[in-house]
Formats: sequence, structure tokens, C-alpha cells
Amino acid sequence: MTVNVAIAQMNSVVGDLAGNAAQIVDYARRAAAEGADILVTPELSLVGYPPEDLLLRQAFYAETNHVLDTLKKQLTLFSGLAVLVGHPDEVDGKRYNAVSVLQDGMVIARYFKRDLPNDMVFDEKRYFSSSEQACVFMIKGVSFGINICEDTWLPTAPLAARQAGADVLLVPNGSPYHMGKQHQRYDVMRNNVISQGLSLVYANLVGGQDELIFDGNSFVMDAQGQVCAQLKHCAADLQTITFDGPQPLPACMEAILPLEAQVYQALVMGVRDYVGKNGFPSVLLGLSGGVDSALVLAIAVDALGADKVRAIMMPSPYTADISWIDSRDMVERVGVRYDEIAISACFDAFRSTLSQEFAGLKEDTTEENIQARIRGTLLMAMSNKYGSIVLTTGNKSEMAVGYCTLYGDMAGGFAVIKDIAKTLVYRLCAYRNTISAVIPERILTRAPSAELRPDQKDQDSLPPYEILDGIMAMYMEENKARADIVAAGYEEEDVERITRLIKINEYKRRQAPIGIRITHRAFGRDWRYPITSKFRD
Repeated sequence: MTVNVAIAQMNSVVGDLAGNAAQIVDYARRAAAEGADILVTPELSLVGYPPEDLLLRQAFYAETNHVLDTLKKQLTLFSGLAVLVGHPDEVDGKRYNAVSVLQDGMVIARYFKRDLPNDMVFDEKRYFSSSEQACVFMIKGVSFGINICEDTWLPTAPLAARQAGADVLLVPNGSPYHMGKQHQRYDVMRNNVISQGLSLVYANLVGGQDELIFDGNSFVMDAQGQVCAQLKHCAADLQTITFDGPQPLPACMEAILPLEAQVYQALVMGVRDYVGKNGFPSVLLGLSGGVDSALVLAIAVDALGADKVRAIMMPSPYTADISWIDSRDMVERVGVRYDEIAISACFDAFRSTLSQEFAGLKEDTTEENIQARIRGTLLMAMSNKYGSIVLTTGNKSEMAVGYCTLYGDMAGGFAVIKDIAKTLVYRLCAYRNTISAVIPERILTRAPSAELRPDQKDQDSLPPYEILDGIMAMYMEENKARADIVAAGYEEEDVERITRLIKINEYKRRQAPIGIRITHRAFGRDWRYPITSKFRD
């Protein structure tokens, strides 16, 4: 006998319980129309993921229970359809990450997450208790077990499901994206299904939630570890897969995208969801004629549409003519509103005001930072006046070593490329231009410069970005010791300099806006180094 299992790759909104429930009902309606017997929604689909400290509020559980009861009644419209809904639950004073199986107005099964992740971006032991009870239910003679996300990254919960009689493992997920994550998922899941002889349905969340990206990429794998169905990357999706007993039949196979396409789509979705879910009407950004602001502009237009993006060029006495020319060229290509506000008069006024205080002292980074802070002030003033959020344009390489100005180019509400190394910035620009040539070629070929003093180049202050990014990746993302980085071929002087800069600029990064995470370790919730620290490895 065949069983049809539908995957709802849905974009939940944290705290929007009624809206999420409405999404679940809509997915159920569509799944029922396709003949589905089971619908699997992602982890904590009813409340959004991760709800963080909302999980400490009693009112949150009361509202969850109310909406869940209403949802049970709404789903009776789809007779016989079993819908897996993720939600927090409280039992005898303990709180659990739960999945309830709703069918014909009843809860026919309920599972509590066993393995609670407490590393990287996860902090689930702060909120939830663990349960060792397996959960299995029967549909059309096939036995389905449930695990939740982290459960399947370890062998214990899948084994318990198998021992309880499961033939197919249904896995609601809230698995965040980072580069290379999908192949990692395949490898781990393959080990589990082969060792336990279980087919697997991996239903992942999609959407941006603050700094996290949930990429979807849900899939179905048979007991031999063969992928039988693959859903979309960074897009909502619904697919129904037919099982012949416990064996999934081949179904839709979305392609696994090249890295640059994956990351670019993740950034676009991250901007769209952050701006949209938080109710901002539009965005502003400072356009400099450089590669970072060009990439952010392209992402913003692709995410929101040209009518919701405004670019501001704020030239100083040191702005090169080609920066004006290239900026004007790009905004014509993408069709956004563009304005130029010269800051020379403001800069002169600051210097005049400080002339007596700074008498006899040479100009240095102080004056450079004043220019950046003038620009930040102007952008934030326009943000206040029009309600638009400012997108900052600093990249990960700059954030690592402090090559950015506090209250200047760091001023804003959302840091789009905060986790994008400079070398990857160029690759993403090249990728975007393969879709349509929106970024002028000269922006990609000229030497990078902040243009805060005459003839300034980034490499006046920093090693070449290929070297900086390599050292940063080994030290910050891979936790390598300095000696190991030198052994890998980097100059000891460069390693010492870059690791020192990473350490002493922690105070800046703590004050930076949140930004999209696309590596397995970003300067965000998975980087928690003390500002005050004397330790050097």
C-alpha cells in the first residue's frame, strides 16, 4: 500500500502564532489536494524558530495552547490527513521542544526532542528539558517515527525510533544555513538511515530570522542513503513524495546550487525577511563607488525591488572622479533613487570647531573617522525622517581587524555582508553579473579604498585580502592556533598582526548591527569572546 508524505517547507515568523497557523492550514489544504496522507512541517513551525527568551514567558505557552487547539479544529477540514506541527509544550513544570501529530481534531501522537543542541548558534538547554521517550504512529500499515533536528545528528534517537518499530523517520528541522551545510546534512543523515535501516523525511524551515538563514533544502532519503527528493534552496516549497510501504519513490530533485548562487540567494532572502518581517517600508545605503556597497545595493534591489531602495553618495574632498562615475552608472542600471550629498562643508566645519583643540597636531585617522561619522550621521538622520532602515556595507574581513569606523560606516540597522570575506565579495559580484551586468566592471577591478585621505588604498593598512582572509578563516572560523597558521604557509608577522587585530577590535564588533550568517562561525551569536582579556594563545 502507498502512503503520500508532503513536506511543507514553510517560512514561519517568530511570535506570529496566528499567521503561522494560517500557513499550516494553507499547506494542509494544498497537501490534501495532492492526496497526501501526512504533512510534515518544520521544527517549532507554529511559533517560529528560534523563539529564544519568549520561551521563558508563561503567556507564550498559553497563547501556543490556544492557537494549537484552534488549529486542531481547522485541520478537521482535511479528513484523515495527519499533520506534524512543531510547538513548545509544558508538562509538569518542564518545557519541551515538541511535535504533535494532529488528525481529525485529535492529537494522535506527541514527541519531545531528545538531544538539545547547546553550541554554535544554539542554546536549547537554556529553555527545554530532554525526553528519552520514542514516538511511533501508524498510517496505512506503515510505521512512522519522529525525531527533531539535532536528534538525527546523533545515533541515539534514531536507534530508539527503530527499536520502537519505526520504518520511516519524519524529521522536522530548524537547521540554519552555512556554506557546505547541505552536503554535511546528507553525510550525517546517510549514516543514520543506513545504520538503522530507516527511510527519512527531512523537513527544514526556510526564511531569515535576525542573523540566521534557514535555507530549506528539505529532502527524502531511502534506507540505502539514496536521496529520492530534494526541495528548493531559500524558497518556500511544498512537495508530496509517495512511499511504497517504507520505500520512497523517486520524486522532485531540485539542483544543489553552486556556492556563490547559494550564498547570494541566502543574502537576498535574509534582507527581504529582515526588512519585511520587521515592517520597514524601505532601505537606505551609502554608495561609495566601491565593491562592498555595490554588492549590498544589488542584493537590496533583488530582495526588495528598486522602488524600496535609495542610494546616497556622500563625496568628500578625497573622493575620486571614478567613484562618482561608477556610482551613477550602477544606479542607472538598477533603477533606484539616487542622491548626492557632499560632505566637504560638514568636514570643514568639524575641523574648524576642533582647530584650537588639535592645534599643532598632524592629521591622522581622527580626521578620516570624522568623514565616516558625518556620513553615518546623515544616513541615520534620513532613516529617522523617512522610517527607512540603513543597510551597512562592511564585510567580514574589515569587521575582523577593525578596518571600520564606530558610529561611522558601522552605523545602521542591518549588516548585509557582515559574514562575507572580502575575497568572497568579489566572487559574489562576479556571480551577480552573470545574471545581468548590474555592477560596473571597473568597480571590480580597481584597488579597494576607503577614500578618506589622498590616494588611500586598503593595502596601505592591511595585508592583501587573500592573505588576510586565509588567516582570518583559520584563526576565527577553524579555531587554529597561530603556530598552526604559520605552519600552513603564512608569514609569522602577518599572523601575529591579524590575530592581534581580531582580538583588540572585539569592542567594535559588540556595537555593530546584526548581520546575515553564512559561515559556520560568524561574528554574532556563535562568537562570544570577552572584550577584556589578557589571553593570547
